Amino acid sequence: MGDSEATIQRSWDKLADRFPFPGYLDHLHDGSIDVARTVARYLPAGSRILDFGAGPADKTALLAAMGYRCTAMDDLNDEWHRRGDARRQILDFAADVGVDFLQLDGSGVPPTERFDMVMLHSVLQHLHDSPRELLIDLVQRIRPGGYLFITTPNHVNLRKRLAVLRGKTSHAPFVLYYWYPGGWRGYVREYARDDCIELAHALGVELLELRGVHHMLFRLRPWMRALYVALTAFTPSVRDTWLMVARKPLGWAPRGQLPDEQFRRLTGLTSWAEMRSINPFSAD
Repeated sequence: MGDSEATIQRSWDKLADRFPFPGYLDHLHDGSIDVARTVARYLPAGSRILDFGAGPADKTALLAAMGYRCTAMDDLNDEWHRRGDARRQILDFAADVGVDFLQLDGSGVPPTERFDMVMLHSVLQHLHDSPRELLIDLVQRIRPGGYLFITTPNHVNLRKRLAVLRGKTSHAPFVLYYWYPGGWRGYVREYARDDCIELAHALGVELLELRGVHHMLFRLRPWMRALYVALTAFTPSVRDTWLMVARKPLGWAPRGQLPDEQFRRLTGLTSWAEMRSINPFSAD
């Protein structure tokens, strides 16, 4: 159910020729093609897709070239988005390739139609607060039986484990964090396999697919990549990215903030109010 490899590659070539930022796509080919293949396995061309946190709409544009009806959403407030006329170039590019781009203004997600799939690629790790309210809002925009498609960096990937063993950080370089202009827009909380499973359960969606994939091999030196792929061939849980597809069941209803008793039972912790009154370093 979907496009052939040749069609996907032609769509990528078409995107690369028109993309307005030279060099941006150089390292994104493999991950973007994997995203396109995944979408094509679940949805036929012509299906409606919302790409939330789409950035410059690179993946959205690829899917639009494959015949999907695509809407992109982003606040376009990353540091590089604010430089020069980058925002205008992104919006012009989206319009040129047939993507409906909605620029967010910080007041929440605007009303939309329902979609066959909502995607979030490399978004969740940037959230400073719980993803609960955002994801509930987005799942409400998926038609019954439609799909939620998420990719997010693997917090315990092999590259990070090796870095920690060498005494290095598993987070963004400190110098980048320290000198970043304005509010931090980098990674805040990355995900492990169990986090993805718990996320699907908490949202009340049916987990169809969860696999470790290689979307960020470009972070390794070229001579290390083949070795890295070989080492992770039989241990996908330490690959660099999680790819997750879930289905919105019929009759889905959102779960809001848990009552205090249910919160304690589920987490094994006291309520947040009680936690604030406890000094974990006291002798009592």
